[in-house]
Amino acid sequence: MQLNYWEQESFFKNIDVAIIGSGIVGLSAAIHLKEQEPNLRVLILERGCLPSGASTRNAGFACFGSVTELLDDLSELSENEVVELVDLRWRGLQKLRARVTDARLDFHQYGAYELFKDDTIFEACKDKVNYFNKLLKPITQVDNTFVVASEKTETFGFQGISNLILNTFEGQLHTGKMVATLLEIAKGKGVQFLNGVKVQSIEDQSDCVGICLENAWQIQAQKVLVATNGFAKELFPNLALEPARNQVLITKPIPNLKLKGCFFYDKGYVYFRNVGNRVLLGGGRNLNPENEATSTFGFSDQIQNYLLDLMKTHFLPDQFFEVDTWWSGIMGVGTTRMPILEKASENVVLSVRLGGMGVAIGSIIGERGADLILE
Repeated sequence: MQLNYWEQESFFKNIDVAIIGSGIVGLSAAIHLKEQEPNLRVLILERGCLPSGASTRNAGFACFGSVTELLDDLSELSENEVVELVDLRWRGLQKLRARVTDARLDFHQYGAYELFKDDTIFEACKDKVNYFNKLLKPITQVDNTFVVASEKTETFGFQGISNLILNTFEGQLHTGKMVATLLEIAKGKGVQFLNGVKVQSIEDQSDCVGICLENAWQIQAQKVLVATNGFAKELFPNLALEPARNQVLITKPIPNLKLKGCFFYDKGYVYFRNVGNRVLLGGGRNLNPENEATSTFGFSDQIQNYLLDLMKTHFLPDQFFEVDTWWSGIMGVGTTRMPILEKASENVVLSVRLGGMGVAIGSIIGERGADLILE
């Protein structure tokens, strides 16, 4: 079915900027564009009824790095690059909180605890606490971003977990409320949306960008910003990015739940938090990296059983719980946690590869992508 005259005139004529993807990055870019140039016609194209990658399917962690994650970053990046990356996450979270507000985010700064079974790994991380506190002081403006909090293992009721390190500035938020508010802000500024529209290909034609949609519609925009993160390789096969699937569960309400805060285990590959009196638990993709390097939603018995076993054995050892539901989300990762923020061509900008830190850096990466569009 071809577009008719009325549809062309009403929906696809004189598009200044088309943004592919309506997650945190795409919405932040659209809002920023309209704030800078209110008369721009900005159209967001989204393959799903809702954002389809990770923005509404993540765990709602407002985090910028645990000790083991920062040590991993240092193994790939220079000290200055790690500071730059943490600063990006920190400022991104502040921007998100300012734009949406803590009340509408349902934001709570309960802190985030890293769990250790292995005393050798804990001691190595403990030795780096002062180093990271000094390194991050110019960002967080406090002396002790990280503190050893091993005494709380009993408070939380953990079993087989010997030590904890707390990041005092990390928190949690409501992912759905976050995206719903960003959508509301964008619509209020006149951003247009088309959902259920998958982009098959884009071609920079120098004077405009041709966009081919899955239903064979051909449309044009002056500029295009790609904000599809884990799905970006479908449009750019040679991009240094891989999709990564994470599987997540949430329990039914648990009476007298002891957990309060965000928690990381196994270098952040496993994560959990309270959602009121429920527990959300996800991750484990490092058990089978090849199988989970996919843009297909779904589940793995191996990982689901692993997560349930951790819950029963270590996280909620003496508490009955029932799983309410499972879901999966798709991230975009690479050999480095640094995002891809660049022009693919004169009229096409990439704002992708958020490395599992979309909540933290999505706002800034979206805005910086928008600035590249405006150059």
